[in-house]
Amino acid sequence: MEQENFGSKIGAILAAAGSAVGLGNIWRFPTETGNNGGAAFLLIYIGFMLLLGVPIMVSEFVIGRHSQTSVSQSFFKMSGGKKGWKLMGLIPVVAGFLVLSYYAVVAGWTLYYAFLAGIDGFAGKTPDEIGTAFQSFCADPINPLIWMAIILVINGLIVALGVQKGIERGAKIMMPLLFIFIIILVACSFTLPGAEAGLQFLFHPDFSKVTGQTLLNAMGQAFFSLSVGLCCLCTYATYFKKDVNLMQDGLQVATIDTLVAICAGLIIFPAVFSITGLAPSQGPSLVFVTLPNVFQQAFGSSIVAYIFSLCFYLLLVMAALTSSISMLEMIVAYFCQERHISRPVASIGATIVCLILGTFCSLSFGIWKDDTLFGMGFFDLFDFIVAKLIMPIGGMLICVFLGWIVDEKVLRAEITNMGTLRAPYYPVFRFIIRYLAPICILLIFISQF
Repeated sequence: MEQENFGSKIGAILAAAGSAVGLGNIWRFPTETGNNGGAAFLLIYIGFMLLLGVPIMVSEFVIGRHSQTSVSQSFFKMSGGKKGWKLMGLIPVVAGFLVLSYYAVVAGWTLYYAFLAGIDGFAGKTPDEIGTAFQSFCADPINPLIWMAIILVINGLIVALGVQKGIERGAKIMMPLLFIFIIILVACSFTLPGAEAGLQFLFHPDFSKVTGQTLLNAMGQAFFSLSVGLCCLCTYATYFKKDVNLMQDGLQVATIDTLVAICAGLIIFPAVFSITGLAPSQGPSLVFVTLPNVFQQAFGSSIVAYIFSLCFYLLLVMAALTSSISMLEMIVAYFCQERHISRPVASIGATIVCLILGTFCSLSFGIWKDDTLFGMGFFDLFDFIVAKLIMPIGGMLICVFLGWIVDEKVLRAEITNMGTLRAPYYPVFRFIIRYLAPICILLIFISQF
């Protein structure tokens, strides 16, 4: 089938940044920062983003652009036809189904909360009422499925339109909207009485709180924030043109990803510190239980509270959509290029399968709450398989593949665009991929257990 490409460099960057920027930037980063002492964690995180995140992301770019085909064929082609590496290319397809299935559940929650914010559904609610309402919503057998289905249908429609008309156009619309929401939210957050305390927590480092676990957490956040190891970015890179500077684009994507995470801190920490007695390390419940209450208490029953709540949950929806689109595209690209199925049919089929699997995940919060496998509900099981196993193992194998299996001349040619770019950093990059990154990923993998 004819290979598609992104139509512009800015489109390619926005699509890749959209894949990297997800819900984890907005709730996982503030949670990790809150749990690990604030600014010291931020500095360490940025260091690991440059040392670990960017090289692995660029490695995915190299594999995708060089092969210009599906992930499965990419590893097979670049390994010189070794069948074992073709199997490696199937892992991301399986991961794509699993991660999109449970990710769509949470994305559906964000869309429902954006709807609630739009109808001013948080006004006048007590903290207990907000918490009870969230628990009731999650346990409902029908309502969450409707919102999850809407998210998956939107994904399916965008991916079915193709790379330029669907994915790239969607990124050019949604990423600017995401930044507009961020600017509005940061401006509102700075007006809160607790803004100074929140900013000091985020930007005033206290290295006395840094432990070995802090380093591992920062390393893990840098790794998971970019979603490396799943090969979403590898899939997008197959649509890169040959004149794209992979290292430059990698740094730009990492910069956007980090800025979104920092801005999430600028939004959340001043709001949390404005309410006496709240801790900046609430976990995922921060987004759906604590923050709606914070918005009401901090801004009162005013138009500012309404705008803040609506923009915040629309921001979450944009982040969820841009990242989930890349998950679906990873699946669809495989069936289009490997099984020669048309893009619309592959998009519909993959969406239906994810809807079925997502139903299992959603119901694990309600009527199937007591039905477990290995002591976990379907949502937690899928998350465990993807986040704890597939992502670190996939990241490790990418480093081993590019550092030890692929011909070094191929790697150098891709990094330098066939010798047309100066790349004085190349020896450092190759050293990181061959030695440092695998060791760091192994430490992340072990520390999870």
